[in-house]
Amino acid sequence: MIKRRQFLQASAAAAAVVACPSIVRGRNLNSKLSVAGIGCDGKGWSDIKQMSDHPQTQMAAFCDIDLARTEKVKKLAPDAPVFQDYREMLAKLGDKIDAVTVSTPDHMHAFITLDAMRQGKHVYCQKPLTHNVWEARQVANQTKKSGVITRLGNQIHSHSVYRTGVQVIQSGTIGKVKEVRSWCAATGHGKSGQISVPKNPPALPKSVDWDLWIGVAPMRTYGGHNVYHPWGWRDWQDFGNGALGDFGCHILDPVFTALKIAAPPTQLKADHSGMNDQVWAAQTQVDYVFPGTELTTDETIKISWDDGGLLPSVSGSHIPATVALPKSGSIFIGEKGTMVMPHVGPPQLFPQDQYAADAIETVESVNHYHGWVDGCLSGEQPSDGFDYGALLTESVLLGNIAVRYRTQNLQWDAAAMRFTNNDDANKWLRRDYRTGWNIDEV
Repeated sequence: MIKRRQFLQASAAAAAVVACPSIVRGRNLNSKLSVAGIGCDGKGWSDIKQMSDHPQTQMAAFCDIDLARTEKVKKLAPDAPVFQDYREMLAKLGDKIDAVTVSTPDHMHAFITLDAMRQGKHVYCQKPLTHNVWEARQVANQTKKSGVITRLGNQIHSHSVYRTGVQVIQSGTIGKVKEVRSWCAATGHGKSGQISVPKNPPALPKSVDWDLWIGVAPMRTYGGHNVYHPWGWRDWQDFGNGALGDFGCHILDPVFTALKIAAPPTQLKADHSGMNDQVWAAQTQVDYVFPGTELTTDETIKISWDDGGLLPSVSGSHIPATVALPKSGSIFIGEKGTMVMPHVGPPQLFPQDQYAADAIETVESVNHYHGWVDGCLSGEQPSDGFDYGALLTESVLLGNIAVRYRTQNLQWDAAAMRFTNNDDANKWLRRDYRTGWNIDEV
């Protein structure tokens, strides 16, 4: 593994459940929730499969721009119709659909989610919630306006290990937190095997509607299997958000939840291993400064991010230099001790001789998917709704803007939604939408 120091030299909460208005308030709780799945394979398959396992869920329809990727989901509800264009699906079956799952590439999350919420549908959307910061604000605004039940698709939020880590921090086991260092083993590109647009791509498969796949993004030619579709899109700036976009809403989720972070960062600075204008860097490092909370020692708190195999320093923590860090996770440095929160692993406390074996009380997992279904049926908004998801996503995506201005300290005015010391950086807050795919401001 490459340590963060070496890279820099070389490269020069759980939120409380609250009531909210809902179109299903007063629904007979013995009735079924009619759900349509948008994006049906990969993560879409697992999302739909989990939803379909709820005893009060009825899968009403399936939609995917690639009809070949609907074979598995059709077995879950053989009588449910299949569509390529979700807009056609909602137009034909709108009154028969209560809720939708959105498991598409990042660039289409906001367009579909906003459209569905405007039509009164509850929405479960994969992380990151949107492709850019402006979209995150629009989704947050529409969530309040529509009053539907929402949930971000970062399912580890409900896993025992993350819930346990949150409880450890909020119980004061390590004291108030002075700093957090998070990291991820994934690289910013490598899924597609490309760093530039292919020159001689093969023919488009007949099962794919390429215009629908491109959606809001600038048109480009199909690049061949996995260059963009179905997996490689995460590498490309037009469609995905690299390792930070892929894993930030997972790994930073227990950080935000545990510390009750309620505002975006005020400052951020980044570095990377090199990138062009097409794909994200293989390795990135971002230093955030957030407003402090009741659970932090100071008025601000530094939260750092490393990916691509970069590891944070343990200097200033209670972790011995000989301890091997997990491949991905977070270090919470507290007044009395330090907690290591592995990505999908049980938390660890240091110094080890200071904490008894039973110092950590395990919090049980809850079903993230079923919790959303239950919320849709009851009208009670579960944790990890789009108000929280939009904040988490905005913070993650601001990091990717900082990556474009390596080593520059960017000042973020959240109220004005602009960088105050680099006007050029403001152009990355939103995108130009392809004709026919505009997103209206909420």
